[in-house]
Amino acid sequence: MVHSGTSVGVSVRGLGKAFRGTWALRGVDLDLAPGETLVLFGPNGSGKTTLLKILATLVRPTRGSGTVNGADLVRGRDQIRHRVEILSHGSALYEELSPRENLSFAAAVRGDRPAEGAVAAALERVGLGEVADERVRTLSSGMKRRITLARLLLRRADLWLLDEPYTNLDREATKVLEAALQEHQERGGMAVIATHNFLDGLKLATRLAILARGRLILDEPRGTMTLPAFQELYALRTEGGGR
Repeated sequence: MVHSGTSVGVSVRGLGKAFRGTWALRGVDLDLAPGETLVLFGPNGSGKTTLLKILATLVRPTRGSGTVNGADLVRGRDQIRHRVEILSHGSALYEELSPRENLSFAAAVRGDRPAEGAVAAALERVGLGEVADERVRTLSSGMKRRITLARLLLRRADLWLLDEPYTNLDREATKVLEAALQEHQERGGMAVIATHNFLDGLKLATRLAILARGRLILDEPRGTMTLPAFQELYALRTEGGGR
């Protein structure tokens, strides 16, 4: 765990977010150290996506504070956006561009300069080398999801924020994601993954968390917890919204 006040890692205190008077997050405290992957489980509407968007600086918190490697979530948004990569529900792709053009354009917008051949290598890794120059609109939803995975692989961001990353990923692509996450961990990268997928989520986690009605009601090391044991704990802690 990262201790409060450190400039390395993620640290948030009392984080809250209200939308039109309704609280999506309530008093969340969270620390994440380099090399850690926190897998976040919770019912629909529990605040998982809101938390990821705040960490990505796409949404401002209503209350509380936080930092990502020392940069403030509000005052240091530009710094954080250079250190974070988010994989969300939507593909956020330009349909009239090719996979190669989409990755190159995304890098240019961020001000990144990928090494020569890096875009092609990322697309090859996710099995899209043969369609690298096809129009995205002609590709299947599974292929589009692989492009977003290639975009993730192209950057060595400090923090990966993955919202339901298994959506439209087949087993082969899931293995690519798992291997990439392992490499990310080994080089000290951090990740927060929001998912309903217990089996794959437990496989990837170094820490497990449960969010219910905007409150973080569990946050502990992965340890040796089995899938049935965690499912039982999840049901117990989220019954009635985790109260």
